[in-house]
Amino acid sequence: MDGVIVDTEPVHHYAYHQHFKQLNIEVSPEMYASFTGNSTKNIFEKLKAQFKLNEDVTTLVETKRNLFNDAFDSKEDLFLLDGVEDLIKDLHTNGIQLVLGSSSAKVTINRIFNRFNLHQYFAHIVSGEDFPKSKPHPAIFQHAAHLAQTPVENCIVIEDSTNGILAAKAAGIYCIGYDSFHSKMQDYSKADQVIRHFNELSFEKVKNLKV
Repeated sequence: MDGVIVDTEPVHHYAYHQHFKQLNIEVSPEMYASFTGNSTKNIFEKLKAQFKLNEDVTTLVETKRNLFNDAFDSKEDLFLLDGVEDLIKDLHTNGIQLVLGSSSAKVTINRIFNRFNLHQYFAHIVSGEDFPKSKPHPAIFQHAAHLAQTPVENCIVIEDSTNGILAAKAAGIYCIGYDSFHSKMQDYSKADQVIRHFNELSFEKVKNLKV
């Protein structure tokens, strides 16, 4: 979702860095970039170990989520990424089953989906908070394929992060890398195909992919 359907990364960045200040820790841009595609829980597990934080992970997650929600609700300039709504409608109209596999928490996913009225297009929603390991572990995409009752060789993943691409490939799924200007320091070399705008995809093009 984040970085593919909507760019909430600036809101996450603001919330995380507000929290880092509160915790009095210095997270480098490289370390922050390495978190892309991880769930908030996994990120704070890593930060707790790295910086020997006293707070428990649940409290850390809750604090950051509250900072995010406050910023999200007051941010007016939040839009779907260019071309993605047309692609979603095109695929849905032509009978392609859409499943969201996001590292975001369910409450965040629902916030986005309600704001942009996206529930009508997706058969299933899978949140990373339901899995002990984040991407690049393939569990989230394996479960998405299971819910869709579709063999992995008949699935396609669209991902904007290194960790997401690695997770898709580990699940045995054809992966389209979305390299947008929002993506920072991500590696697309393992993707089967790379696009830079959603107008490069359509039902006809997806239908004819040799996955």
